[in-house]
Amino acid sequence: MLDLMYITNRPKIAQIAQRHGVNRIFVDMEYIGKDKRQGGMDTVQNHHTVADVKNIRRVLDKSELLVRVNPIHENSQREIQSVIEAGADIIMLPMWQTADDVSKFLSMVSSRAKTMLLLENVQAVKNLDRVLSLDGIDEVHIGLNDLHLSLNRTFLFELLADGTVERLANQLNQAGVKFGFGGFGRIGEGLLPAECIVSEHYRLGSTIAILSRSFCRVDQAAWDYEAVDRIFADGVNALRSYEKYLEDCNADYFKNMHSQLCCRVNEIVGEIKNV
Repeated sequence: MLDLMYITNRPKIAQIAQRHGVNRIFVDMEYIGKDKRQGGMDTVQNHHTVADVKNIRRVLDKSELLVRVNPIHENSQREIQSVIEAGADIIMLPMWQTADDVSKFLSMVSSRAKTMLLLENVQAVKNLDRVLSLDGIDEVHIGLNDLHLSLNRTFLFELLADGTVERLANQLNQAGVKFGFGGFGRIGEGLLPAECIVSEHYRLGSTIAILSRSFCRVDQAAWDYEAVDRIFADGVNALRSYEKYLEDCNADYFKNMHSQLCCRVNEIVGEIKNV
């Protein structure tokens, strides 16, 4: 089943997510360049800190702690050292473009944590084969938000409909590198139904996914931890039940779900362009 990630710097919510089977709690320290890239979009722009990493580390005993650092910059060595000391199990590098960027990152981590590359721009796509020849890459996550902007697409899930993610998945599968892409909300919900996205993970061989902001809108639930607990309990259970169903589905089912996804994506793109 998919390794699920959820972004939070709230220890209590991290505990709830862990209790209900979320595999990785995601602390997001990236801020360099993010506002410029995503300004005006309805996206989450966190600026978590090393203190948040430490606070989340204290409450985890089952889930892994994943930390997204900033792109390679003059203080990367110090930043990476600090999150390793704070207890990160996995460190994610965003906005890399070249094999040299990745090589620097791998050297800084130096096998002291798992490494995850966030593939999210056109140069990273072009240089992926060269990057995958490097030793020390544990996982790759395809970041649909920034990647669809870099490729001048209208809607992030166009990359599932136009073959972009499938081509990248083929490269990653051939290299034997664990990967994931995008995120989704609760089963039965979503502008693009979560079922379509989850089935694509299975069709393409992805094993990692982010539970999106819509999965549990903690801003709306405020500090009602009982409500958050119910949302995670019901939401993860429904997802795992659908995954069990997918395990017995044949190729025709996945082909049909992909066709449904493409049709819905085209409808959404048309609606966006007509606004």
